[in-house]
Amino acid sequence: MSWNPALDPQIPLGDAIDAIETVIVPRARDIGGFEVRRALPSAARQMVGPFIFFDQMGPAEFLTGQGIDVRPHPHIGLGTVTYLLRGKIHHRDSLGTDQWIEPGAVNWMMAGHGITHSERMDGPARQAPHALFGLQTWLALPETLEDAAPEFAHAGADHLPLLEAEGKEVRLILGSAWGEAAPVNLPMGAFYADVRLDPGAAIPLPDNQEDRGAYILSGEVTVGGESYAAGRMLVFRPGDRIALTAGDQGARLMLLGGDTMGGPRFIWWNFVASSRDRIDAAKEAWRAGDWARGRFRLPPGDDAEFIPAPDR
Repeated sequence: MSWNPALDPQIPLGDAIDAIETVIVPRARDIGGFEVRRALPSAARQMVGPFIFFDQMGPAEFLTGQGIDVRPHPHIGLGTVTYLLRGKIHHRDSLGTDQWIEPGAVNWMMAGHGITHSERMDGPARQAPHALFGLQTWLALPETLEDAAPEFAHAGADHLPLLEAEGKEVRLILGSAWGEAAPVNLPMGAFYADVRLDPGAAIPLPDNQEDRGAYILSGEVTVGGESYAAGRMLVFRPGDRIALTAGDQGARLMLLGGDTMGGPRFIWWNFVASSRDRIDAAKEAWRAGDWARGRFRLPPGDDAEFIPAPDR
């Protein structure tokens, strides 16, 4: 049985059906001099499918010499995706990966039992004024993969399926939808897509996914006669046939979702797990700081510092 805390067990019929189950207004969060807007997790929903964390980064402008410096930090029990609309970020991790993230590309980092990574705007990226606008998401892993070895995969923008028709442009970032499949393999049923709509154009939600949501980046969309502006996440009832129609200025949105998880997840700092014991074990391992023989390693080439675990 799928777990979905916000799903009414008695699905209403006819005119009683609400096309939108939940509207989430993101909260502003400061992550060290840089503000993000966090839609997931929220009081209304912990997850949409396996998506358990969803942050909008920027848009922001940096002066020469400035930028983001997220020092090495650990993850367990999740997969991360950083998707950029503008700017570039340097990713390094404890597998030895050294990869720049650029607009339209996808980095899939599966933490499994444990991985450490950093994300910086360094080198040539700081030698002139520059911008950053993007999204960072986490997907909770199935319980069977919480102790798996970490993995990393990258696909450039030119390798992702691009669907264009009737005023729509859809880049499929992860998973399968609308008869297409993205090149990065996922260990769960899910999809993630970047959608541009011309004024009045409509996009149907994929019908092969159980849980589905939409995050509006710009413009506005209409669903069931109601309009919603940028900065909102809409979560839809499973099974309903739904299309989103762009307003007079067009719209850009992220569509996401997938199979609901087999149970809730515990979240502490950068850790996601199906049990508190897994969280506690990871806390102890990171605080021990045994980078040579312990559970966590620091990224080669970026091992001079790290983020300490919070006291709480």
